[in-house]
Amino acid sequence: MAVTQDSLTALAGYLTQTLSEKYDVRKPAEDYLISVEGSPNFTMLLLQLIEAEQVDITIRLAAAINFKNVIKRNWRIVEDQENKISAVDRELVKKHIVGLMLKTPEAIQRQLSDAITIIGREDFPTKWEGLLQEMVNHFKSGDFHKINGILRTAHSLTKRYRHEFKSQDLWTEIKFVLELFAEPFSELFQSTITLVGQHSGNKQALQVLFNSLLLICKVFFSLTSQDLPDEFADEKLVPWMNHFHSLLTTTDKLLETDDDEEAGPLELVKSQICEIAAMFAQKYDEDFSTYLPQFVQSIWNLLVSTDIKPKHDHLVSNSLEFLASVSERPTYKDLFADPTTLRSICEKVIIPNIQFREADEELFEDNPEEYLRRDLEGSDIGTRRHSACNLVRSLCRFFEAPVTEIFTAHIMTMLQQYATDPAGHWKAKDSALYLITAIAARSKTSKHGITKTSDLVNITDIFASQCLPELQKPNLAEQPVLRADSIRYLTIFRSLLPKEVLLSALPLLCHHLTSPQHVVHTYAAHCLEKLCIIRGPDGNAILQAADIQPHFDALVGNLFGIFKIQGSEQNEYAMKAILRAMSTMQDKVAPYSDTLLKELSKKLAEVSQNPSKPHFNHYLFESICCIIRHSCRVNISLVEQFESSLFPLIESILVRDVSEFLPYVFQILSLLLELRPLPIPQPYMVIYPLLLTPGLWERTGNVPALVRLLQAFIVKAPSDVVTEDKLSALLGVFQKLIASKTNDHEGFYLISSLVESLEPSVLASQLKGIFTLLFQRLTSSKTTKYIKGLLVFFSLFAGKYGGSQLILTIDSIQPKLFQMVVQRLFLLDVQKVSGTTERKICAVGITKLLTETPEMLSPPYVDLWTSLLQALISLFELPQDDTLPDDEHFIEIEDTPGYQTAFSQLIFAGIKEHDPFGGVVPNVKAHLATSLHKLSTQYPGKLQGMIQAGLTAEATRYLQQYLQLANVSTLM
Repeated sequence: MAVTQDSLTALAGYLTQTLSEKYDVRKPAEDYLISVEGSPNFTMLLLQLIEAEQVDITIRLAAAINFKNVIKRNWRIVEDQENKISAVDRELVKKHIVGLMLKTPEAIQRQLSDAITIIGREDFPTKWEGLLQEMVNHFKSGDFHKINGILRTAHSLTKRYRHEFKSQDLWTEIKFVLELFAEPFSELFQSTITLVGQHSGNKQALQVLFNSLLLICKVFFSLTSQDLPDEFADEKLVPWMNHFHSLLTTTDKLLETDDDEEAGPLELVKSQICEIAAMFAQKYDEDFSTYLPQFVQSIWNLLVSTDIKPKHDHLVSNSLEFLASVSERPTYKDLFADPTTLRSICEKVIIPNIQFREADEELFEDNPEEYLRRDLEGSDIGTRRHSACNLVRSLCRFFEAPVTEIFTAHIMTMLQQYATDPAGHWKAKDSALYLITAIAARSKTSKHGITKTSDLVNITDIFASQCLPELQKPNLAEQPVLRADSIRYLTIFRSLLPKEVLLSALPLLCHHLTSPQHVVHTYAAHCLEKLCIIRGPDGNAILQAADIQPHFDALVGNLFGIFKIQGSEQNEYAMKAILRAMSTMQDKVAPYSDTLLKELSKKLAEVSQNPSKPHFNHYLFESICCIIRHSCRVNISLVEQFESSLFPLIESILVRDVSEFLPYVFQILSLLLELRPLPIPQPYMVIYPLLLTPGLWERTGNVPALVRLLQAFIVKAPSDVVTEDKLSALLGVFQKLIASKTNDHEGFYLISSLVESLEPSVLASQLKGIFTLLFQRLTSSKTTKYIKGLLVFFSLFAGKYGGSQLILTIDSIQPKLFQMVVQRLFLLDVQKVSGTTERKICAVGITKLLTETPEMLSPPYVDLWTSLLQALISLFELPQDDTLPDDEHFIEIEDTPGYQTAFSQLIFAGIKEHDPFGGVVPNVKAHLATSLHKLSTQYPGKLQGMIQAGLTAEATRYLQQYLQLANVSTLM
C-alpha cells in the first residue's frame, strides 16, 4: 500500500464510515480496514494521517485508535502465524512514534501512548533499548506537554509491575529501567515540586504541574510495587516521603473544581499518595514506620474534614483503605486500641461514609447500569461504602466485640428512626443494612457469596425481621432502594441461609422481576441466578427442579418481560437467570421448549443486527444450547423443530458474516447435527461448503468450533464429505492446522475423525501425503504437544486400519522409518500422553502392533517387540511423564496467541468425550492379556522366551496380573 495522498484520502473515508451509527455502513468499513492491515506501509499510512494537522481531529483520533488496535492485534510475533507487520515497518514505527506522540493533542497522545505500551510489552527492553533514553531526554525540555506525554507512557509501561508474578526476567527489566530512569525521575519530581512553589498563584501552571505530579506518583507506585529498590531506599526515600506528606497537607483553592462530580488535580495527587502510603504500610513497614504516625494523623484529618461530594470519593476511599491496611497489621494495632479512638473512627469516619447520599440516589435513578456495575461486578472498589466496609472488617480482626457493640447501638437507632417514619428515614435503614453486612461478613467468594459470618450476628433473624417485610410489600414502586438492599442481602448471604428461607423468597423475587426500576429487577434476576448454583455439603444443588417448577412460568415470563423495559433490552443478568433456571429444570424444561425457543430466537434476530453486549450474547447462545440439549434428551424428534426455528437465523448470520456470532453458530450447528438422527437434511449440506472457505479459518476464534462442526459432518454424513473436491478441501484445512503450533491438536481431531469414520479404501490414495505432512511438521517444529498428538493418531490408525497398514504407510515415505518411530517416539514419549481416552487409544494401538501385526515378529522390528511391551506396561502402571525440554515453550490447547479474539466455548454445546474403542475394548489390560494369549497360540513358546529375556521382573509381575484378570492361565 503506497503512502500517497490518494491513499490517505481513501483511508480517511473508511475511518469516517467506521464512526457511523448504521451497522451496514460501519461493518463493511471495519472489515475492509482489517483486511488491509497486513499490507506494507499500512501502519505508517495511519501515522501520517494522525500527524496531518489539516485533517479533522475526529478522523485523526479514529486513525490513532485504529493504529492502536492494529498494533494490539498484530505486533506480537506468533510462530507459524502470518506476521502482518514487516520488519521494516516495525523499525519505522519505533523510530517515529514517540516523537509523534509528543506533538499531538492529548486525546491522540493517549492512544499512541497505549500503542507504545503494547509494543513495549513485546520489544522492551531487548528489542527497543533506546526507548527509555529517548523518553528521559525530554525530562529537561521544560515542555510539560511533552513531559506529561512521557510520564503517561512510563506509567503505561510500568503499571504491570504492580501485579506481575516475580521472575528473573521481571527483575532484570525493572533493574534496567531503574538504572536509566530513577535518577532523572527523582530530579524531575524535585524540580516539579520547586516549580509548584514558584507558580503558587498561577492556576493554569499549577494544573499542568499537578497533572505531572499525579503521573509521577503513579510511576513511583509501580516502580516500588515489587520491592523497595536501592534507588528509593534509606536516605533516597526521605525527600519522596517528605514531599508526599507535604502534598497531603496542602490546600489550594486554585486546584479545586466547581463541579461536584469531578475531582481536582490536587485531590487526585492526594488520593494516589494515600494508595502509596497503604502499600508501604503493608509491604515496607520497617522503612515506613518512621513516617507512619504523621501519615495516619494527616489522613485522619483529611477524612474528618472532607465533605460527601462525589468528587471526593476516590480520595476518601483511598484514605479509608490506608487506615484499613494499617489497622489490620499487628504491628500497628495499638494505634487503634484506645476505646475513644475506636469509637471516633466508627462514628466520625465509617458511619458518615457508609450513608446513602443524594448522589447515590441520583445514580440509582438516572444511571442504573453504573450503580449495578459498582455492586454486582465488583466495581465498587474505590467507593466510599466499599472502603468503609473494608475498614470495619479490618478493625474487627482485633477489636470485634467493641466494634460490634458500637455499631449495634447505631444500627438500632437507625432502624428505630425508620420505624417511626419509613418515608422520611428510609436512608437510615439502608445504612443499617450495609453496616450489618460489614460487621457480619468474615469471608466470601464470588461463587458462593459470604461463606463465614461473625458469631455475634444472626443473619437469618435479620433477613426475617428487616428484609422480608420490605419484599412482601405489594406496591413495587414503594421504597425501591430498600427492596434492592433486601435482595442484595439475600444474594450475599445465600449460602448460609436455610433452604426454607430461599424457597420462601422465590415467589417474591419473581414478583420483583416486574419492577420498572432497572436496579430492582436486575438485582432480582441476579439473585435468582445465584440461588440456582448454590451447592450443599453433599455437592448437590440446594434448589432442584422440583423447587423451581412451580414458579417456572412466572419466572421465565417475567425475565423475558425485562427485555421489554427501556434500558434493559439486553440485560445480561436477566439472560443469565433464564439460562440458570432452564439448567436447573434439566429434562423438565422440554414441555416449555416451543415457547422458550420462540422468545430466544426473537431476541437473537434482534441482537444479530448490531451485536453490542458480549456477555448478553454469550448467555443467549448458552440458553439456546441448554434448551436443545435438555429437550432432545427427552424427545429426539424435537431436533427438527429446533432446526426449523433456528436455520433461517443461522443462514442470515452466515450470509451477513456477523463475525462475533460465527463461533456460536458453528457450535449450535454441531450440537444439532450430533443429536439428530439420520438422514441429514439438505440445509446442512448447503452450509457445508461454506465451512471450507479460507477466510473463516483466518479468525482464530472460529477454529475450534469449525473443526468440531466438520467432525460432526464426517461422522454423520461421511459419504457426502468425501467426494473428490470436498475431500481435497478438507485435507487442505488439515494441512493448515497441522502446520500450526497453536492449532495442530485441531488438525489431529480432524484427521482422526476421517480415519475413524471412513473406510480405508476412501483415504488410501491420500495416506502417503497425509503422513508426509505429519513427518514434515515433526522435523521442522517438534513440540511435546505435537508428539503426544502424533502418538495418539498413530495408535488410532493402528487400532482402526491395522498395524501392518501403519507400518506400510510410514515405510512408504522412507524405508525403515517405522523402526525410528518406535525407537524415538513410542519408546521415549508414550508415557507423556495425557488424558484417559488418549492413553487408552495408545494402549489399544500398541496392543494391535504387538499382537496383530506379523511384521513386529520379524526382523528388524522383532528386536523392538519386548521394549514396546515394556513401554505399554509402563503406560498402564506409571504416572504421566510431564517433563518438558528446557528450551520448549509448551503451548496449551487453551492458549490464545497474540491478541486474537478467543474462542468462546458454550458449555451446553459441549461435546461428550468420545472413546473410539469404547464398544470393543472395555478393559485395556485384559485386552492386552487376551490378545497376547491368542498370539501365543499361533507362535507356541516364542512369546514366553521373548518376555523372559526382555521384560523387567516388575513388568513381568504386572503382566501376570493382567493374565489373571482376563482369566488366561498362561501364555503358550
